[in-house]
Amino acid sequence: MNGESGEKSLERDVLDELGDDGLQQLAEVLGTDAAGAQGVVGNTVAALSGGLRERSEEGPEGAQEVQQAIDEAAQPPLQGVAAFGGLGGLASGGLLAGLLSRMSRPAANVIAKKTGLPAANVARGIELVIPVILAVLSKRAARKK
Repeated sequence: MNGESGEKSLERDVLDELGDDGLQQLAEVLGTDAAGAQGVVGNTVAALSGGLRERSEEGPEGAQEVQQAIDEAAQPPLQGVAAFGGLGGLASGGLLAGLLSRMSRPAANVIAKKTGLPAANVARGIELVIPVILAVLSKRAARKK
């Protein structure tokens, strides 16, 4: 997740993982069309990756928390979207899921202001996107091993 090109690449991978059906389901939750849902995915990736970057820069404790979370995400059992069931599935996502979940409410408010969508809808949408982000990060980490 290095800078804007890393966010764009992550956004593309998340959109690919979601697929057309997942994007349409997200659009329904958000109360928008597929293009609006794609915009929310992009804003979510940017907000959450930025939040992780900020947390890692808060000092040694923050950096260690983010590194542990990313290392843990590289371990099995995080194998694809099927391993998660919305927010309920976040509990099984470990440290990274917890970090992303904590960042989701402030991110939802910012994204809602940017997009004009209701904050509650955006929050629900982010809850659906987080497991997909976790799956993508897990796959990326597994490829690096």
